[in-house]
Amino acid sequence: MAWQEHVSLGIAPIGWTNDDMPDLGGENTFEQCVSEMALAGFSGCEVGNKYPADRAELKKALELRGLTVCNRWFSSFLLTKPWEEVALELEAQLDFLCFLGAKVIGVSEQSGSIQGKALPVFGEKPIMDEPQWALLCGGLNRLGALAVKKGMKLTFHHHMGTVVQTEEEIDRLMAGTEPTLVHLLFDSGHLSFAGIDPVRVLRKHVSRVAHVHLKDMREQAAARVRAEKRSFLEAVRLGVFTVPGDGCVDFAPILRLLEEADYRGWLVVEAEQDPAKANPLEYAYKAREYLRGLLQ
Repeated sequence: MAWQEHVSLGIAPIGWTNDDMPDLGGENTFEQCVSEMALAGFSGCEVGNKYPADRAELKKALELRGLTVCNRWFSSFLLTKPWEEVALELEAQLDFLCFLGAKVIGVSEQSGSIQGKALPVFGEKPIMDEPQWALLCGGLNRLGALAVKKGMKLTFHHHMGTVVQTEEEIDRLMAGTEPTLVHLLFDSGHLSFAGIDPVRVLRKHVSRVAHVHLKDMREQAAARVRAEKRSFLEAVRLGVFTVPGDGCVDFAPILRLLEEADYRGWLVVEAEQDPAKANPLEYAYKAREYLRGLLQ
């Protein structure tokens, strides 16, 4: 049986509507978003801010279009909130995702994050000290145990502007957490934007990967962000991210490594862009065709 039969292609709604900048795609409805996802040939999606809060209503709308939820972003604040408070918030999201059939949840530590602030994304990110590393890793292990009880996997999303952005930080997080409790959400776009070779990171940690974001990057826009000391949100508006096949990231070796490791799970196209400049349906088709060619 071909490896391709063990992976599923999903797409994130952030190409249609942006959670952090609601004016981007504010005119696009939930119904348009999920209908165009299905039309472009995807079988799964992540959860966006316009999705119905009622899980039964959401499930019905997705099933009508042959879609399923594969993941949802979860903002953890393990460095700044009591663990019990974060745990209650996570459990509520785990219940929501379980009902919808998802098997993973994507956690990003947002304590001190500058991704939504008007600060240069390069040079201003928070740096953890030793006690904070212990707090984060220990807290993630405990949260991961909660996910396991629900039959799910906790995946950690390294992200620009957060406490886990660099290759060294990713390495340390993986070394400091329990492999059966904390998995990696591999994001090709955030690694590339951070100036990190995504293939090198994947080669080191592919056994821990339980969810994949396939995001491309425009090198010219990234260089401008660095030179002009732009914020993360400004970088998005400048078009630093795009769909696979439209930027500078080479996805062939990434998919080859995943195949060699017999990765089982979702490959999710994610590219936050301005829908007025990058038509969501057009770019979803572009990504689907590009990946279809690589996966043959």
